[in-house]
Amino acid sequence: MSIQKISEEGLKTWVAGLIEKSAVYGIQAKGDKFDFAPLDDAQKLRLDYDVSNIPPKKYFQPAGEELVRFDEQGFKSVVDAEPFILLGVHPYDVAAIAQMDKLFALGNKDTHYLTRRQNATIIACDVQNASKNVFAGCLGFAAVDKGFDILLTKISDGYLVDSRTEKGNELCRSLAAAAASEKDLAERAEIQQRNKELLQKHALKADPQQIAAGLEKGYDNPIWEEKAALCFSCGSCNLVCPTCYCFDVQDDMNWDMKSGVRSRSWDGCMLENFATVAGDHNFRKNKADRYRHRYYRKGLYVPQKIDEISCVGCGRCITACVSHIAHPVEVFNRITEDAR
Repeated sequence: MSIQKISEEGLKTWVAGLIEKSAVYGIQAKGDKFDFAPLDDAQKLRLDYDVSNIPPKKYFQPAGEELVRFDEQGFKSVVDAEPFILLGVHPYDVAAIAQMDKLFALGNKDTHYLTRRQNATIIACDVQNASKNVFAGCLGFAAVDKGFDILLTKISDGYLVDSRTEKGNELCRSLAAAAASEKDLAERAEIQQRNKELLQKHALKADPQQIAAGLEKGYDNPIWEEKAALCFSCGSCNLVCPTCYCFDVQDDMNWDMKSGVRSRSWDGCMLENFATVAGDHNFRKNKADRYRHRYYRKGLYVPQKIDEISCVGCGRCITACVSHIAHPVEVFNRITEDAR
């Protein structure tokens, strides 16, 4: 389908129609912040937001979910297959979801994640206002050309609607829109080029390949102890990260002692007991070990699996950290400089 242009009022009318037909989770204001939540009114949609508090990964890997219900007769998997629309996803979060798609499909494929992903329609939007700590432009995630079904871009006299999949085409059938002109497309290109500079609130001095090489040489770098000395082990950086996906699995018996539920919930490598195993042995009891592991996972371990740095530059961890040590740009710059 060709790229179309729609007025702001036309966009609201279209979104209202989507809400009538499907579950829609859209970006909305929460005081002076923003977050994704069930959208029941097109007027509440805020595509001019800077960044969401929690990344939209929560709709593919919920903070807590049932996996299996069991009793004396056996067990039954609990799989959420309800179709839904995720509306207002920024490019860096689109990139993060694409990474999660790859990781959850490795080895033993995660049916729960992949079923939700298959039933989701992602409507992305180009950034209108940059958050104070974003650095997605340094990593190439200020704009994306895949990983979404529809891309919305605010231009001077409306929005461009770019459908890239059959699911996107289906939603666009109800659009009251006209084909975008060459001028409209040129304006979008200018916006996306501008965002590559706008989304660089912190200057990353190394490319992803240099980061991996620096980490390989930086295991004993003093930065790990220096930063970790201020860490509260609260896990906030894990919780707000769009590419953190670790979870803890728990079996709970019901009072009848004949049935129960297996569930999982978010976990984080910065939490003190994350690496604790049977016998109460903790592989990373020291805060510096946990702090170092987080950055090795982002810059080395995950890239070894999918050939992409596991940081999209959203800046949420920088904002969330009360002791101001969760700063990927500072860490990666120091590691790469010291490795030279």
